[in-house]
Amino acid sequence: MGATLQITATAAAELGRQAAVAGTPGVMHLDLTAGQCEQNIFRLQPGKLSGTPVARSEGVTLHVPDAQHELLEGLTLDYRSDISGGGFLIVSGDAVRCCACGSAFSRL
Repeated sequence: MGATLQITATAAAELGRQAAVAGTPGVMHLDLTAGQCEQNIFRLQPGKLSGTPVARSEGVTLHVPDAQHELLEGLTLDYRSDISGGGFLIVSGDAVRCCACGSAFSRL
């Protein structure tokens, strides 16, 4: 498994919680769909739906469809929460533009 996508400790903790609640401890799936504010929006689901593992942190393995590995290169998945709720965010690297929503991005 290469270091295509990084996962912060807070994101790993939330991924682990969601996977456990769904009955798939330690296994999550991320795929990209077409966005409106930017080219790609990520979607997280419990379990291994397709693809191969791209990141592992704090006992959670994140699987991604094979064709989407390259789009995630150099990005970091983070999780932020406050009193009004929480959500996963993409922290961009070079040559990436993120939407204000945090879940959409485009490669430049």
